[in-house]
Formats: sequence, structure tokens, C-alpha cells
Amino acid sequence: MNSSPISSAQTGVHEQLATLVARHADPAHPFRKPVTDYNQRAFDASMAAWRAAGEPPLILDTGCGVGLSTLHLAARYPDHFVIGIDQSADRLARNTHWDGPEPANLCFVRADLVDYWRLAHEARLRPARHYLLYPNPWPKIGHLARRWQGHPVFPFIVALGGQLECRSNWQIYVEEFTSALNQLSGGTFRTEAWQPDQPITPFERKYLASGHTLWRVVADLDAQALTGRSA
Repeated sequence: MNSSPISSAQTGVHEQLATLVARHADPAHPFRKPVTDYNQRAFDASMAAWRAAGEPPLILDTGCGVGLSTLHLAARYPDHFVIGIDQSADRLARNTHWDGPEPANLCFVRADLVDYWRLAHEARLRPARHYLLYPNPWPKIGHLARRWQGHPVFPFIVALGGQLECRSNWQIYVEEFTSALNQLSGGTFRTEAWQPDQPITPFERKYLASGHTLWRVVADLDAQALTGRSA
């Protein structure tokens, strides 16, 4: 099935993005949303699975949907442990076609990402890799605060470090994500058009089949932190 390109009246990075990011990063405006018990238990369960695997380098696949990307990442990085996180039990329960035995170096957890990211930060978790693949773009101009780069949780995402990668078929989304990343990290990361060798999510496969240009930013936040400290 063909997918229509994202349509939006917004033509570039939102003019309020920098102000919103600065406000969310300001210690005078802490994010006080309580963490639910359910999300705490889900986080604890995922940490227990990681520890049981011997605490190898960690990959977070946040908003993993049906989990196909989690399976691909676990197969691609067999010496890592991949945690696929999604808030939808329905998506996680769907039968995802996977040729051959599923990799053992992964677990899936149903949790709200806003709570999970904050719990990961509180636990001083340092993922080696962190993926946000085709998040809901919320393309209306008035929906900036619903996009992850405009959400109060964004500073927690950046603070986790590691190699952070965001992909979308909406160029503006990734440009905003990149701008917010650079604002908080002091980096000079760039948005790029790219063509994957193998699609790893159903959305990625659908967008490619529909002829969409795909966009991403890959930010090595640990390397940026070291560069910033030595500058």
C-alpha cells in the first residue's frame, strides 16, 4: 500500500523550538510529572533482563511498535542487549514476521516512554545506542510540544548519551530534532537524506516502497561530551 507524504503548513524548523527547548532544560522549570507504578515495574523488569544477560552494551529501541526493528538490531549487534519499548500492548503482541529463530539478546517492555526515559536517566543508564525510528510526526504547526524535540522529556533523552539516531520521512521533524540536539549538546550534528540497505521497520519499508525520501540524524553524544569538556 502506498503512503502519502506528510502534509504540513509548517515549512521549516518551528520558530518557537529554541525557546521551548531552553525552557525545558532550565532547572527553574523541572519536569514534575509523577512516574506511574506500572512504568516503574516495567523499567525494573527490563533492567532485570539486561542484568540476567550479563549487562552487555545496551541498545534502546524506543517506540519500537511491533518490534521488528528490535529484532533487526539484536541480530545486527549480537554482543549487545536490545530493549524494545512501546506503550501499546496491541502493537507488541502482533505477530511480526521474522525468518529463522529470534535473537535471544533482547527483551520487550510495555511502558510509557516519558517515564522510561526519566527512570533510565535516574538510574544513570548509558546506552551504547539509542534509536527513535519514525516517531509520530505531529505535523500541525500547533503540535510542536507533542513532538519529542518539543517535549519536556527531551533533555532526559539527550542526557542519556550514547549514539542517538532519529529517523523520519518528514525532513522538518529531523531538522528540528537535530537543532534541539545541537542546542543542548553544543554539537554540530546534521540532518541527512539516506537510503537504508535493508528497511528494519514496517514504516521504513512502506515509505521506501512509496518513493519517500528518508531522513535521519546520527549523534555520537558521548564523543561530543568529551570534545566539549576538552575544548
